Amino acid sequence: MAGAAAELMTTREVADYLRLKERRIYELVRQRAIPCTRVTGKWLFPKPLIDLWLSQNLEGTPPGTPAPPVVAGSQDPLLDWAVRESGCGLALLPGGSLDGLARFARGEALAAGLHVLDPESGQWNAPAIEAALPGQPVVAIGWARRRQGLVLAAGNPEKVSGLADLARPGLRFARRQSEAGSYLLLAHLLGEAGLVEAALTPAAETARGELDVGLAVLEGRAEAGLAVEAVARQLRLDFLPLAEERFDLLLRRRDYFEPPFQALLSFARSPAFQTRAAQLGGYDVAELGRVWFNGP
Repeated sequence: MAGAAAELMTTREVADYLRLKERRIYELVRQRAIPCTRVTGKWLFPKPLIDLWLSQNLEGTPPGTPAPPVVAGSQDPLLDWAVRESGCGLALLPGGSLDGLARFARGEALAAGLHVLDPESGQWNAPAIEAALPGQPVVAIGWARRRQGLVLAAGNPEKVSGLADLARPGLRFARRQSEAGSYLLLAHLLGEAGLVEAALTPAAETARGELDVGLAVLEGRAEAGLAVEAVARQLRLDFLPLAEERFDLLLRRRDYFEPPFQALLSFARSPAFQTRAAQLGGYDVAELGRVWFNGP
């Protein structure tokens, strides 16, 4: 996973990238004024968010045009189904949480699905939003809590019982792109377990979404991957839970009241939605619609 790891820069690397002294980088970190995450005591800086941070801090940036009716960001099986069934008129453009955040900031999407953990604070999504969109009138609306874990072949023939088993020779791991919230979560979980990504053997292809991880395991292109429980259940694969995460929808306050999002939200409060969430598995939708972040 060395190629993906290059997207998480060290303090020295981000200082060189921004042409700043390391001392200045640490000042920005203390002020929570630059996108960063902490893994096993070391500050790391996601390059997609650093590029976005740079663009947001350029002077003279013209105001964006009205955003198209697109939901970018992370893929979610329940969201995919609800968008289709609700007739809300929104289109889906999955590409990972950080990709969605960047597209949203550039005005290329009406909303973005996010599940970005800040290990330092233990918060979901808010620190990334604050870093990428300082002072912006945006809100993060709760969609669901989801179980994330290892997706394994049916019957778990490799007898995987935890993260340590991923370092076994010959066990291929379905890696995700560096813009994915799952990529950042995996880095955090590996760090807690005293492991490094270099110890994992990556599958030949990068999985670009939750379902792609499951298909890689189902088709024998990987022995394991990190994805939501719903994917494992849909494909009749084994699942080893590792974490519960919060998946939010980010949008501008003005767009919250517009017909497309209101149609989606109204449908998500229906009995049919509740039934589907239970069928997919691994979801807790009790806090759906809750405002987790509200910009100034």
